[in-house]
Amino acid sequence: MIIEDESQTRQSISWMTHIELIAAIIAGILIFLAWLMGGNEAETLSITFYIIAFLIGGYAKAKEGIEETVKNKELNVEMLMVFAAVGSALIGYWAEGAILIFIFAISGALETYTLNKSHKEISALMELQPEEAWLIQQDGSEKKVATNTLPVGATLLVKPGERIPVDGKISKGTTSIDMSAINGESIPVTKDVRDELFAGTVNLSGAIQMEMTKPSSETLFQKIITLVQSAQSEKSPSQQFIERFEGTYVKVVIVSVLIMMVLPHFVFGWDWMTTIYRAIVLLVVASPCALVASIMPATLAAVSNGAKRGILFKGGVHLEHLDSLKAMAFDKTGTLTTGKPVVTDFLVRDGDSQDEALALLASIESQSNHPLAIAITNFAAKQNVPLTRNLQIKDVPGHGIQAFTDSGELLVGNPRFVGKEIAESFHHGVAATLAEEGKTVIFLKDDKGIMAVAALKDTLRPDAVQAILNLKQAGLFTVMLTGDNEKTAAAIAKEAGVDAYVAECLPENKVEHLKQLMGKHKTVGMVGDGINDAPALATATSGIAMGDGTDVALETADIVLMQNDLTRISYALRLSRKMQRIVKQNVFFSITVIAILIISNFMQVVDLPLGVIGHEGSTILVILNGLRMLNRLE
Repeated sequence: MIIEDESQTRQSISWMTHIELIAAIIAGILIFLAWLMGGNEAETLSITFYIIAFLIGGYAKAKEGIEETVKNKELNVEMLMVFAAVGSALIGYWAEGAILIFIFAISGALETYTLNKSHKEISALMELQPEEAWLIQQDGSEKKVATNTLPVGATLLVKPGERIPVDGKISKGTTSIDMSAINGESIPVTKDVRDELFAGTVNLSGAIQMEMTKPSSETLFQKIITLVQSAQSEKSPSQQFIERFEGTYVKVVIVSVLIMMVLPHFVFGWDWMTTIYRAIVLLVVASPCALVASIMPATLAAVSNGAKRGILFKGGVHLEHLDSLKAMAFDKTGTLTTGKPVVTDFLVRDGDSQDEALALLASIESQSNHPLAIAITNFAAKQNVPLTRNLQIKDVPGHGIQAFTDSGELLVGNPRFVGKEIAESFHHGVAATLAEEGKTVIFLKDDKGIMAVAALKDTLRPDAVQAILNLKQAGLFTVMLTGDNEKTAAAIAKEAGVDAYVAECLPENKVEHLKQLMGKHKTVGMVGDGINDAPALATATSGIAMGDGTDVALETADIVLMQNDLTRISYALRLSRKMQRIVKQNVFFSITVIAILIISNFMQVVDLPLGVIGHEGSTILVILNGLRMLNRLE
């Protein structure tokens, strides 16, 4: 239903753009023909053409203005333009009134085009969303069904070249998956049994069977679409202020025009025709069309720009807030780091074989599901070291593993478990040096003492250092929040290059530390990925979630990095700052043009044609200036 509604909205906006543009062009042709017939002999026909141009060119905006006026019980810019055009015609300035309608129709079509442009990214995404899937029935036969009818747990067949229809896990087969629709990476990823699959990605090679794990309405792909939808509908504080200001300003203009129709005749001695003429010019030049169009086109274009590059803003308000940030806090595990420990060092006792020691350690660890054990097993596999045999083991929670072999007992674990003194003396105290580097040290002990040491570390994301550097160059103070001990936290903080860190930070204390940062820096962003980061993401001025984070983090955050690329934060920051510059340019320009035109009108320097061109031309210029946000930032 969400997809159908969005598709209908997109088609409606596209249709409106074409209709408004065609209507404006037809009105322009009619105005030109009426101008050619402007002589006395064809005056009636000329006026008729002008009237038709009024109706065709002004219908869309007049209808919009009347509907909004009735709905909100308040006059708006569209109604001011209608009054100005009708007023021009009533005092005999048919051409000027028609030109006003023509240019107003052009600017209206341009605004609709901007809205249509902002829907383009979601349109491209939705075209990648599969609507059907091959369901494997109980008798083994295959049946093509709509994805929105599939129950969780259904077994599906995905053939080579087809898109993954829903989120799930491979239950049979091995293949390569093109993940570019989700994370922007062009290099295919190999997927095996139990590996996760995401809707919208492409199965490149072998046929696979998959188990559906989420309803089609809750897939990661659908979440992306929903996030972009909400971003397009939510208005920034600046836009909300302009819209509130518009209602009051329109009333002031109406009152000023009514006064202008009378007062100059008695105060300055103007004749009635000049007085009324100048009042009509005031109605045109004082209308805040350009001011109203200063923000929304730029905001929509910036949101589209971010979506194209894997940065999803949940509304213009969050894009605007990003520009004000003075500090950025990072969760460590899964955000600055990969969240998966890897073996960085493997040392063996003098005289022993490294491969044999690694094979023995990996054989013991292969029977455990602990993340450190998995890391050691994976390390052995990468070194092409085969597992020796299945060993009888006993897990000792909090300490390590006790293994039993024909030659005796083996211990795998921390220094307290294997013997602190012999652990500290291994290789002249190398364990202490490894620990200082923020690594977790695992010992393998046999009846002769320490046979081997494996040092493991949760490594930084490849882009973390550059991301931190970019933010510091942009003037932000960077902080890492982690539950790790002081040594590990200090090592990671130094490696990442953050300005400060908070060690042994429990999940429930993250909000407290974040509030302290906000007390010092006022506006602080928070980057996280886990359930325990959600409260801090909600508390921060701008909450930023990693795309592969938990559902709670994704829902709580204001901004989502779909490609898990931390360097995109600085891009988003630059996007926000450029948008703010463009908005300020637009607001200053539009107010300046209005002021100059109003003053020139009182001095009788600007006539209606020039007033129309100046007013509507400034509107078109601010819209075009806002569309510059669609361009990629260098």
